Amino acid sequence: MTELELMQARAMSRRTFFGKTGLGLGALALAATHPEPSFAKGRGDASGASSRGGAKAKAVIYLHMSGAPPSLDLLDYKPKLNELHMQDCPDSYLKGERFAFIQGKPKLLGSPHKFKQYGQSGAWMCDLLPHTSSIADELAIIHSMSTEQFNHAPAELFLYTGNAFPGGAAMGSWMTYGIGTANKDLPGFVVLLSGGTDPTGGKSLWSSGFLPSIHQGVQCRSAGDPILYLSDPPGIDRQTRRRSLDALEKLNRQEAAALGDPETVTRIAQYELAYRMQLSVPELTDIKKESQATLDLYGAKPGEASFANNCLLARRLVEKGVRFVQLYDWGWDIHGTGSGDDLVTALPAKCRETDKACAALIKDLKQRGMLDDVLVVWGGEFGRTPMNEARGGSKFLGRDHHPHAFTIWMAGGGTKPGAYGKTDELGYKIVENKMTIRDLQATILDRVGLDPYKLHYDYQGLGNRLIGPTDEGRVIKELKR
Repeated sequence: MTELELMQARAMSRRTFFGKTGLGLGALALAATHPEPSFAKGRGDASGASSRGGAKAKAVIYLHMSGAPPSLDLLDYKPKLNELHMQDCPDSYLKGERFAFIQGKPKLLGSPHKFKQYGQSGAWMCDLLPHTSSIADELAIIHSMSTEQFNHAPAELFLYTGNAFPGGAAMGSWMTYGIGTANKDLPGFVVLLSGGTDPTGGKSLWSSGFLPSIHQGVQCRSAGDPILYLSDPPGIDRQTRRRSLDALEKLNRQEAAALGDPETVTRIAQYELAYRMQLSVPELTDIKKESQATLDLYGAKPGEASFANNCLLARRLVEKGVRFVQLYDWGWDIHGTGSGDDLVTALPAKCRETDKACAALIKDLKQRGMLDDVLVVWGGEFGRTPMNEARGGSKFLGRDHHPHAFTIWMAGGGTKPGAYGKTDELGYKIVENKMTIRDLQATILDRVGLDPYKLHYDYQGLGNRLIGPTDEGRVIKELKR
């Protein structure tokens, strides 16, 4: 069979499939162009997921501190570790373990920062987090997170796509696939970056993977053009753009009719969304429209590319119906190889950049009556060791990668505040209520009304799911309000 005959056979089989299943190109076009009624009521059922019944959160804002913040210096207070500062680490913690950089027999490392209890809950927090401590009673502080990965890119990919390698669909893509978007003029999944660079996992962290590309995360900027290449080039006005898109649509529909590829129809929907976004996005991302009091609350400054601006923009986005907003802030890889990545200089600097805005986001959502509808998650991709890394004999204080135990927090979206889980007296192992990445993924999906066990997409003969092929991921019911 020639290559041409193979292409014709593939095209004919696709046309036959779509015709026999009743999912014709017209239905596909309707689903792609008008996603909210189709996905909200149909897509979840079509993929085996539950509907929105019983959902608490309508949107998710995930604040990812890329590089993995040291929980033992921020949220997981260990006085015993301070007591044993610079003593040899017990052999029981080292036997059979592997570390990214630690060699030989390391010294235990107490925190150089002070802790104090806050709120009615009595949550222990470091003095580097004066603003976060003011919202202590709004937070579910999870001390028992664990992961299977101990290097940055695989750990971030595992957290957000369910796989430690590129190619999977991101958490935000799964959410829009399951429940759609609430605003036809905006993407359902938006990504905001700060810290000067992409997260280690790269743009694969917001890829739609095998899902239809309409669910791809859209990277947005809080300074300059909100979205690159969205603006028309010089000499092209809106009427010319409209005529161009109409011509492209005719060509794409001809190709769709000939080959039957659903991605061709998705392409039409993407062009149309981009056309609408040319008007909606600049208006939405103009934080100068916020009151001075709100800008001051976040520490936001219009025109800057900052974490504070991104937090304020995240609130504006969910307010307008965006389902999933992912913030990545780079610079939390506190190894202690020098003053640029140590506990004494670098960590306080990162906290100053982020602490105020994190707390402001929770306060702002609450005062607007939105906190019950928005789930906010803060954390990194893994933890840091209770031992000093001392790579190459460095005298700066820092911690190596540690997958066995770390702390994150959640707020809003029907989350029950308070402490959950516990680590041992050195913060090395979990001793109470272990929570895995699969558990976290399942819990977040459940909070937005999706069944994590049924939400799937058939691809290459597999029923792919965010939580992976087994049912080991648990919805942590103790975190529900």
